[in-house]
Amino acid sequence: GMLSSCWMALMALDMDSQQCVHLDVVFLLDGSDGTRSGFPAMRDFVQRVVETLSVDDNKDRVSVVQYSRDPAVQFYLNTYKTKGEILDTVRGLRHKGGRPLNTGAALQHLRDNVFTASAGSRRQEGVPQLLIVLSGGRSFDSVDAPASALKDLGVITYTIGSRASDSSELQKIAHEPSHALSVSEFTDLPDVQEQFSSVMSKVVMSTTHMTPTGPGKKMIDFNSQGYWKKICDFSFRLHIIITHGVFYRVFVRLNTIVTSEHHPSRRDVVFLLDGSDGTRSGFPAMRDFVQRVVETLSVDDNKDRVSVVQYSRDPAVQFYLNTYKTKGEILDTVRGLRHKGGRPLNTGAALQHLRDNVFTASAGSRRQEGVPQLLIVLSGGRSFDSVDAPASALKDLGVITYTIGSRASDSSELQKIAHEPSHALSVSEFTDLPDVQEQFSSVMNKVLVSTTHMTPTGPGKKMIDFKGHGYGQMICDFSFRLHIITTHMVCQVSSCNF
Repeated sequence: GMLSSCWMALMALDMDSQQCVHLDVVFLLDGSDGTRSGFPAMRDFVQRVVETLSVDDNKDRVSVVQYSRDPAVQFYLNTYKTKGEILDTVRGLRHKGGRPLNTGAALQHLRDNVFTASAGSRRQEGVPQLLIVLSGGRSFDSVDAPASALKDLGVITYTIGSRASDSSELQKIAHEPSHALSVSEFTDLPDVQEQFSSVMSKVVMSTTHMTPTGPGKKMIDFNSQGYWKKICDFSFRLHIIITHGVFYRVFVRLNTIVTSEHHPSRRDVVFLLDGSDGTRSGFPAMRDFVQRVVETLSVDDNKDRVSVVQYSRDPAVQFYLNTYKTKGEILDTVRGLRHKGGRPLNTGAALQHLRDNVFTASAGSRRQEGVPQLLIVLSGGRSFDSVDAPASALKDLGVITYTIGSRASDSSELQKIAHEPSHALSVSEFTDLPDVQEQFSSVMNKVLVSTTHMTPTGPGKKMIDFKGHGYGQMICDFSFRLHIITTHMVCQVSSCNF
């Protein structure tokens, strides 16, 4: 939940000792007379964010500033070295009080006194500078110039306002309008914690210029969606910080090499549902689970495609990847699915059928275009036939399989089918599926890099071959646009070699 158990999925190319994944996080809290009742909730929000950071190994640093007429720094980025000290101090913060609310002066104070090397900011070393502003009223002074000055400094600002705030003012302060959130009262902050973490889920990279330090080292310059990027010296090392939700495309320029655009922020998702006699009571819950996953996909713009297959003795395709073009049609069909019934349970035959008839171009699979192929298996019993060869065949095809079993399933069989053991989840009854929905989404949150082979199409083009934890590789022929898909929540470290 909250701010995701770990902020970043990190992709690294053959890492050597230098670390690029650090954050300097500053909180600016409205402590004016108008926020007295909401202040404890603001304090709790700060604690929940700090809980997700890596302070103790000096990766992340935190500062808190409270303001009303004047700003008061509670502690600087270099005041505390441990998460425990920060949490203790935040817990003990007292509401400052005072009026009027001078947000402009407070932002200027951060610019001049907090985002500085002497106060512990590592901006000049290329560490991303994040500012999180909680403001409960319209500013008495102008925020325009100080907000611009922070943007010029490369600070990425997020704002959260309440009913009494001026939303256009907070959008002006925020790094971009989508970074400005609001609640009716600050006591509702827990309700936006998840929305906040998905907004924080932009790729944050800072700029640093390092000199190549020896033969075979190159410079890489990141530029993504107007964010500044981190330049790491490689041998070859590339750190990409991705935080939480959604898909972000990262555009990378490696020297002067240029290429065609590639779009793997698309997925082909196939569900294989056990419709045998043993799952009759659990089937409605399986159907609901499919609906909840489909709700999170982008079907209408043809990014994501969905297929559902039900099986017992034999498999029955309910619809193929190219049957429906809209999420509405898919959800209607899923809602109307009837339990098939039958025995025995031939999971091996069903997997083979998917290999031969569903993960194919004629059935709508875009595997040959490099679109990630995902299979989600819900199985409530031990297979009567062998799953070994068909499971291997799907892996060879590059299909990433997730399995969810029940108490009656054979867990070692489901681990064999899954892409890796951590992709095999279980519930005691399928009616408990809502309890693993979050765990499932965090497992789905691996960095998926699809395999595509492109031919270099002209002079000066190069191929790059990504290998990530046994995932297929995405090979980009460059300018260099590299798209990395990350789906929902946790960290995954992959290593890629040139």
